[in-house]
Amino acid sequence: MGPAERPGEAADADAVRWRGVRRMKLIATGFLLVATLVYVGARVAGGQGAGGWTGYVAAAAEAGMVGALADWFAVTALFRHPLGLPIPHTAIIPTKKDALGESLGDFVGENFLSAAVVRTRLRAVGIGSRLGGWLAEPANADKVTEQAAAALRGVLTVLRDSDVQAVVSEAITRRAEAQEVGPGLGKMLERVVEDGGHRRMVDLVCVRAHDWLVEHGDSVMGAVEGGAPGWTPRFVDRRIGERVYKELLRFVTEMRDSPEHPARGAVDRFLGDFARELQTDPDTRERVERLKKDLLARAEVQDLIASVWGAVRGMIMAAAEDEQSELRSRARASLLSLGTRLGTDVRLQAKVDSWLEDAATYVVTTYRDEITSLISETVAGWDADQTSKKIEAHVGRDLQFIRINGTVVGALAGLLIYVISRAAGG
Repeated sequence: MGPAERPGEAADADAVRWRGVRRMKLIATGFLLVATLVYVGARVAGGQGAGGWTGYVAAAAEAGMVGALADWFAVTALFRHPLGLPIPHTAIIPTKKDALGESLGDFVGENFLSAAVVRTRLRAVGIGSRLGGWLAEPANADKVTEQAAAALRGVLTVLRDSDVQAVVSEAITRRAEAQEVGPGLGKMLERVVEDGGHRRMVDLVCVRAHDWLVEHGDSVMGAVEGGAPGWTPRFVDRRIGERVYKELLRFVTEMRDSPEHPARGAVDRFLGDFARELQTDPDTRERVERLKKDLLARAEVQDLIASVWGAVRGMIMAAAEDEQSELRSRARASLLSLGTRLGTDVRLQAKVDSWLEDAATYVVTTYRDEITSLISETVAGWDADQTSKKIEAHVGRDLQFIRINGTVVGALAGLLIYVISRAAGG
């Protein structure tokens, strides 16, 4: 197979090039024919005694023919055997195609895919500054935001929920199993107690307990009466129930209304002791670990973990589709801010340029062999004759000027040599 060609326009372009090549071939051949005719005419005229000038003309024409034929041979030898003769070192492109492909790959690797060249070119471009100026334009920031939202929606659409849920669930579970939670919980609880953050929760529990007791006083007294021995009189059970209820309500009310209540202090001490045990007591930490494993093993917990992805995916999809969403607004604002900073902050520009240079250098140095081998393997896969014709169509027209120049320069050189020889011979 030959080099990949695009249909239509590429074929028409090749046809136009070939017409130009053929036209220049006719012109170059015409120069050779003119030189030949001039040579023959000068020799005939000289034989008939036309004068000494015929020698000068014949010498120039003869050298012009030699130059034209030599350059014709050289140009033709690039693409085919001249006159079909298998002369050594001719038909260079068809016979040396693979070697040329390897040389081209090496040339590209050494001169275009070197770390020094890439860094120099990127540094000269100043991508950070240009990117900043481009992003600072609101229209461009809108385009980037829209394209990013579209890409995000595409990724979320392609991803299978079951696969992502499985990955998320496994990641969370594995992370939770590998990390001992006791010391971390203990440190967190210790800070909460030190800062008094737990007191709001105690306040809420006291308020809710007081309200519940007020609302369910009959239930409390009924529970006390129901737990009394069967041999005690009913009125005694009722009096005991009322007494227990009143004392319980008084205790909860006092605890609710008094920040310095002894029971609150007991809660503080209990939480403080528990926080220290979570960090230092092996038995407490082991019990917490068992509890953690039991919780993670429950199907309800695993379903809850798996459902996290669905909720996150839904929120992201909705935000990406809504042009007025907070996500897109913040993304657009961040892009504009980044563009403004990149356009004015020289240090940030230098950082961005350095990151890009490092990334590009890593790519070209890591994958240079793959890129160069792609060039050489692609050239090796081309058909030799088709490759030769393709190259000739592109450069053949210019090469015909070599034949024309060879005819003209040869004629001038021949004339000069003839003049010098005549002058030297007297």
